[in-house]
Amino acid sequence: MDPAQWLADYQERLERAAYGARSVSASLAEVGASATSPRGEVTVTVNAAGVLGDVALTPAARKLDVDTLAMLIVSTAREAQRLASARMTEVMANYLGESDALHQITSHQPEAVR
Repeated sequence: MDPAQWLADYQERLERAAYGARSVSASLAEVGASATSPRGEVTVTVNAAGVLGDVALTPAARKLDVDTLAMLIVSTAREAQRLASARMTEVMANYLGESDALHQITSHQPEAVR
C-alpha cells in the first residue's frame, strides 16, 4: 500500500473514532434519570453517574415521620440511579457493541441493571 494512502486511511479512522467519542460524550451528558416514590411524595433526580441532583418533596412528604421520609428518599434515589445506569448502558452499548469494554462497564453496575 502506498504510504500516503495508508496515512490518509489512518487519519480517516482517527477522525471517525474522535467523532464517535464526541457523540458518546454528548449522549452521556444528557443521561440522567428521575424517579418518584410510589405515592408521589418524593422525586429524586440523578446524573449519569448516579450523583444526586435534586430532591423534591410534596406537602404529603412533610406529614411523614423523619425515618420514613429518609427511607423513602433513599429508595427513590436508588431507583433513579438504577434508571440512569440502565440508560448509560444503552448509550455505551450503541457505541461499543457487545464487547469486553462494555462488560467491564456493566460489571460495576448494580445487579438489577445488568
